[in-house]
Amino acid sequence: MRPSIVLFGDSITEESFGEGGWGAYLANHYSRSADVVLRGYSGYNTRWAALVARRAISSVSPSAVAAVTVLFGANDASLPDRASAFQHVPLPEYQDNLRAICAVLRARWPSAAIILVTPPPVDERVRVRYPCLGDASGLPERTNEAAGRYARACMEVARQAGFRAIDLWSRMQMFPGWETSFLRDGLHLTPLGNRLLFEEVVFALRDANLSLEALPADLPLCSDIDRDNAVDCFQFQQQ
Repeated sequence: MRPSIVLFGDSITEESFGEGGWGAYLANHYSRSADVVLRGYSGYNTRWAALVARRAISSVSPSAVAAVTVLFGANDASLPDRASAFQHVPLPEYQDNLRAICAVLRARWPSAAIILVTPPPVDERVRVRYPCLGDASGLPERTNEAAGRYARACMEVARQAGFRAIDLWSRMQMFPGWETSFLRDGLHLTPLGNRLLFEEVVFALRDANLSLEALPADLPLCSDIDRDNAVDCFQFQQQ
């Protein structure tokens, strides 16, 4: 059966099938080998995601999923005394919610590779230009320091559970000018930021033995079809 790769997360996941999005890159990359299934929920924190996780994945086959990415934390890390306080989740609860989400995923897909992805860094200077709910305070509703704490907490959950993880917060900041190269509004990803995340997910999938080389192509490649005996060729594939 053709395997599936599920993407579960907040707006950074929901937007991933847009033009130049990391999910769209994945779908193209695995176009003949796997289906990429989007489950992205803009604005969600882990508290809400834990409540809806079972429903969100209920329509995805329990037998075909080979891997699932989990990308939450950008909203959880909203400051509790700023305009996005309604999205804030305390750090210990954030970790508990991640564990609860992963438990749901593991129960549904026991053999699937679970890949946790940290929230990206935050450019506070740019976030001020995008006030939440008309906030006029002139203060950013998120800080990079807070995002870093949640990124480290995410990595710790992955380490304790033995899951693969992508430290997007640290990885992006390895590049000079990351603020404008990778982020379009101080939080969400530019095409270049999407490309970086796509590459990191491909590396993690390869580590889980889900590279293109490890997955068979769905039906014979055109070059492999026996022009004189196509019927037998396709019948063999169906056996």
